[in-house]
Amino acid sequence: MSTVPTLRPAAREALSRGVVIPAQPLALTAERTLDERRQRALTRYYLAAGAGGLAVGVHTTQFEIRDPEHNLFEPVLRIAAEEIAANGDDSVLRIAGVTGDTAQAVAEAELARDLGYDAVLVSPRVEGATEQSLLERARAIGEVLPLVGFYLQTAIGGPTLSRDFWREFAAIPAVVAVKAAPFDRYRTLELVRGVAASGRAHEVALYTGNDDAIVSDLQSEFHVSTPAGPTTLRFVGGLLGQWAVGTRAAVALLEQAHRAADGDLEALAALNRASADMVDFNQAVFDPANDFAGVIAGVHEVLRQQGLLEGVWCLDPAEGLSPGQAEEIRRVRLAYPDLGDDAFIAEHLESWLR
Repeated sequence: MSTVPTLRPAAREALSRGVVIPAQPLALTAERTLDERRQRALTRYYLAAGAGGLAVGVHTTQFEIRDPEHNLFEPVLRIAAEEIAANGDDSVLRIAGVTGDTAQAVAEAELARDLGYDAVLVSPRVEGATEQSLLERARAIGEVLPLVGFYLQTAIGGPTLSRDFWREFAAIPAVVAVKAAPFDRYRTLELVRGVAASGRAHEVALYTGNDDAIVSDLQSEFHVSTPAGPTTLRFVGGLLGQWAVGTRAAVALLEQAHRAADGDLEALAALNRASADMVDFNQAVFDPANDFAGVIAGVHEVLRQQGLLEGVWCLDPAEGLSPGQAEEIRRVRLAYPDLGDDAFIAEHLESWLR
């Protein structure tokens, strides 16, 4: 009988408590090659900002890093792992994104394990896959590393997944968390109810990936039925592309959410004030007006305006900012200085770029 992989105790405690996990962007030169200096600087920023983990090799990192002509999957994972190790905080979670069919995803998980990663975020975007085949694939990957499930929005290729799927997925012993990112309230609820029905609701941490509803998710109480009876579930943290910018502000926001959940009315009022501002900031970065065409470049543009990146280049030359998006990003940075980390980055940028 195979042994179920487990998290390190410090990482398990952090994941269960709820932390900020940015989705790592990819730093490129104008020639669209890896800019290692700025790639390391990004990781140093996230760690200095108080992030409790990093998700690397995910959508924000660009799926094309796996293409043979780029071959950047291993270097990008290795750089992040080295910087986390140098930081010296044993509680910081190392999460690697895995994609493709079962063979590819298992191979990527094995590489991540060899590089010291704690868990894998399992992309559901597999051509021709059924719910059953996705479950079989997850079980195979879960023999290598602990699993973080991922409900990906349909606008960027995610499938619609049923409550029964999430019940069966959460029942897999290797599953330690689920990221809800369908950008849809009904589908988010179906995911939560499925996890509750699995019988492992209090072993599987719920993380928001709904970048358009971060505060709403963190404030929500889900009153659900489980095999052991009624219970209340909450999103304890976030694994987000949005939190690849304004990470220090995100840490403060999540602390407010935890205090509000414990009954702190001042923290609850502060969350309510931030909710619409956060959506406005996200709208500028994620470009929903153009079906999210500028989502990755939008993250890059925030970081470029702050000096962490040199440009907004993506591996796909056709991918870039939408018309007017840079101006919108500049507007929200000025309108919501508490959400963007500008002063914090300016103070430490030189040391991160060393």
